[in-house]
Amino acid sequence: MKKTILIAEDEPSIAEVVTLYLQRGGFQPSHAQDGETARTLLETQIPDLCIIDIMLPGMDGLSLTRWLRARSNVPVILLTSRREEVDRIAGLEMGADDYVVKPFSPQELVSRVRAVLRRTGREDPDLVETNPSTPLAYHDMTIDPRSHALTLAGRDIPLTAKEFEMLYLMMRHPRQVYTRDQLLERIWGVTDYIDPGTVTVHIRRLREKIETDPSTPSRIVTVWGVGYKFEP
Repeated sequence: MKKTILIAEDEPSIAEVVTLYLQRGGFQPSHAQDGETARTLLETQIPDLCIIDIMLPGMDGLSLTRWLRARSNVPVILLTSRREEVDRIAGLEMGADDYVVKPFSPQELVSRVRAVLRRTGREDPDLVETNPSTPLAYHDMTIDPRSHALTLAGRDIPLTAKEFEMLYLMMRHPRQVYTRDQLLERIWGVTDYIDPGTVTVHIRRLREKIETDPSTPSRIVTVWGVGYKFEP
């Protein structure tokens, strides 16, 4: 089931972009254009996470966060154009889990959403990594996170740290398709904007190291229009 995200934001352009990126990230967003509308929605159903602009008309974002925190422990990410430390501290003291200063990268915001859900134990269990030190073997290829080693047909294959993390993630979940945004968030974590082409470059380098013919890959397969998967 998709995680539900409530966006309380009065600027239509920002709300539209955030909604689009959340949808692309596999979430189910809803939008409230002011604090009173957001409170009305929250009185009927609590989402998995709230993104709240501090400068909402009517009931401002800090007041909404205070009201919400008195009723629920749902994670909150605050959006603010204010850069003063006092505003960030006020939001965190009222119970916000994170904050993002405008202007921001919508991709980074989605990464922060995932990080907060993970940190608060609300991430989909199917997406949580378990036994991260377990070696994996498929036919003639073995990857071992304890020694950070990959062997292929008895040969040691040198990998960079990011190449190793990406391959290990995909091998842990064979045939699961990962979008470029998902791989960026999982491997690079919550960072400033990173060109999605970075993923393409790392996939190409991995194919050059583990595929018999990198131009027609059989291990790391492209799912056109979606992303990549490991085919055991």
